[in-house]
Amino acid sequence: MDDHLCLLERCELCPRRCRVNRLGGQTGYCGVTDRILIAYYGRHYGEEPPISGDMGSGNIFFSSCNLRCIYCQNYQISHTITGREFSIEELAGIFLELERQGCHNINLVSPIPYIPMIIPAIEKARSKGLKLPFVYNTNAYENVETIRLLEGFIDIYLPDFKYWNKNIAKRLSDVGDYPEHAQAAILEMKAQVGDLVVKKGIAEKGLLLRHLVLPNNLAGSRQILAWVLKELGRDTYLSLMSQYYPLHNASQYPMINRRIKDREYDELIDFLITNGFENVFIQEPESAEEFIPDFRLRDPFSAITK
Repeated sequence: MDDHLCLLERCELCPRRCRVNRLGGQTGYCGVTDRILIAYYGRHYGEEPPISGDMGSGNIFFSSCNLRCIYCQNYQISHTITGREFSIEELAGIFLELERQGCHNINLVSPIPYIPMIIPAIEKARSKGLKLPFVYNTNAYENVETIRLLEGFIDIYLPDFKYWNKNIAKRLSDVGDYPEHAQAAILEMKAQVGDLVVKKGIAEKGLLLRHLVLPNNLAGSRQILAWVLKELGRDTYLSLMSQYYPLHNASQYPMINRRIKDREYDELIDFLITNGFENVFIQEPESAEEFIPDFRLRDPFSAITK
């Protein structure tokens, strides 16, 4: 048995620290045992430009999640245990298949419960010649010690800093201790890979931090961006997302039962401009699913007013 699988005997991979024996078939908050469950994998063009490029990102959508966001856009995957079961050897085969398809990277989406299986799969794929960088696509509700296991295996960290206020995090995602764990995890990610390195338009290594703007400043967006400025620096690559839509159970909560307003988003862009951020991807309010690349001081005004 791979040494990493021993972590499943008393699972503490994420901050929930359920301490269940997943090797013995027990399940904790995420509902996952020692089986790899994948809802979908394939070429994907919906990521930021340096991740998707012109050939797509090789996304692997793992089943389940350690959050329960009431507005989750992927709740069919994240809030249930669904998908096809794969072995570690088969997961390594998926990595190689995505490389053969010409994808720019291997994008591990919601991978937290599967880390003990992902690491040996990466080792197997690399031993067979895999050269693509690995992207760790996460909600950032992570334990630092778990992230440290990934050093040398993950090339690009793609975390989403979701909330500044723990009470909001508890109410919207059932995770009252989110802010402190997200901050610590993101700092560890930055320490491992540094700022994002982009060559010929494609990310090779580094940190790209996402933030989804919520209505009524429920995410604490200004505070999060101020933290990024202080702790990570203005050279940090940011993805400021305006794509929020009241999906899943969000319609039951009046404070988040609407799209964000232009002024809520524009105020944050103004903050980034004022503080000298340049490596930022923004989204058009009218077409929230399309990223606008190469955010620069001379560009954002035309991007948000046209």
